[in-house]
Amino acid sequence: MLEQIKSVLLGVAIGDALGVPVEFTNHIEIKKHPVTDMIGYGTHNQPPGTFSDDASLTSCLAEALTMDFDLNNIASNFIKWRNEDYWTATGCVFDIGITTSRAITKLEAGVEPELAGGFKPRDNGNGSLMRIAPLVFYLLDKRINERFEITKKVSSITHGHIRSVIACFYYLEFAMQIINGMNKVEIYKNLQQSIPDFLHSVSIEPSEISHFDRLLKQDISIAPSDTIKSGGYVIETIEAAIWSLLTTDNYNDAVLKAINLGHDTDTTAAVTGGLAGLLYGMENIPVQYRNTIARYDDIMDLAERMNDNLFERKK
Repeated sequence: MLEQIKSVLLGVAIGDALGVPVEFTNHIEIKKHPVTDMIGYGTHNQPPGTFSDDASLTSCLAEALTMDFDLNNIASNFIKWRNEDYWTATGCVFDIGITTSRAITKLEAGVEPELAGGFKPRDNGNGSLMRIAPLVFYLLDKRINERFEITKKVSSITHGHIRSVIACFYYLEFAMQIINGMNKVEIYKNLQQSIPDFLHSVSIEPSEISHFDRLLKQDISIAPSDTIKSGGYVIETIEAAIWSLLTTDNYNDAVLKAINLGHDTDTTAAVTGGLAGLLYGMENIPVQYRNTIARYDDIMDLAERMNDNLFERKK
């Protein structure tokens, strides 16, 4: 699994870094000057290759998976990130979501990790989806009920509402089927059957499942770009990521398409990049991006340590 872990961690980090300079740029403005390469400065005045909270918290989760699975370890890493600049690109936290920040404050106060995230509809930002990708490797040998429950707990560290949990669950089920060798169109169709069936079996409110109708009942790949939103709402992010993946055929085009939707560019591209990296492999990620991304060697080392813990020691 080593190469696949590398491709996910790098896919997230590079997508994030590509989007950082134009975060909050609206669709009209970015259409005038679309992103075509790794640039720097811009919104957050960071050098090229700088990733933000998306890849930092993804790495914090991956770091926890180098040890026995423990929600408290994940939570501790999130606290260290905000307070001690742990797993930042340049030694500085420069971007943090409101819901995530509130949850980390609760964690510091001693709230149990799976109770720290917001549980209200307004708490459905994309902050748990953006960091969830590494969890797929821990879930590979688990049954679907266990996969869902673990995903729910990990999401709920920062985002506990069922809508965020379902988005993370959908994303990880998509990633798992990529690992199992299925093509993206086949996966999309498979999930239209398996996700609703499972969610109904565990008595999830139909009104909550209906928020995912565009993915579960329609063909989002034929949706015009001006109907794909890309703000901080978790439904927008998962839709934009799957749309970007389905309408391209390589890593570079997928993440750039996600970025050029505008608005929450770094997170949309990070979420897209995790799946695209896994689908196309690390060798398909342009070498100039790999040469520019901050902490490349550290990310590769993290992947090796995570692989050693999850797979090599179990042989």
